[in-house]
Amino acid sequence: MGFLFNLFVIFILLPLITVLLIVWVISKRKIFGQTIAVIIVGITAMIILFSIAQLLTSKKVLDKDDYYGSYVIDKRYFPGKQANWQYDTFRFVIKDNDSIYFCVTNKEKIIQTFKGKISTVNPINSERLVLHMHQPTHHILTTNPTIYRSVWGFELVFNSPKFSNMYFKKGEWKAQ
Repeated sequence: MGFLFNLFVIFILLPLITVLLIVWVISKRKIFGQTIAVIIVGITAMIILFSIAQLLTSKKVLDKDDYYGSYVIDKRYFPGKQANWQYDTFRFVIKDNDSIYFCVTNKEKIIQTFKGKISTVNPINSERLVLHMHQPTHHILTTNPTIYRSVWGFELVFNSPKFSNMYFKKGEWKAQ
């Protein structure tokens, strides 16, 4: 767990259980055995509860392999006509040879493809995506995406000068 928890266990909990165990053996009264059981069960339940809470609140740590795949517009943030149009008009794929292919489409028909390469940087503990697009490129790809991580996955958000924030999620394009 943490440093303070370890100090609590070493200097308070273990001596308390030891004293209660000695008193229980000497006096042979059930209450001391029950107290030891309650303490051990309570501490075990707290450890399990905190471990589950940490698991549910920690963010996904990304590496370069996590970015490979197909991406489409995430329509959950701003549902409606504009999101549906963006979904049918923009998508991209990042291949495992570090190539990115950004497609401007008309539903299933690809109108134009912008190519480039990707790399990652690791400023803290999770790698971030860096785009190296061949010029000229599309206005959506003029800056690197912001990555929003959650427990279950991540999203890439591009700041387009024309459309503001555009949210992309991993997934295959499907006709609406």
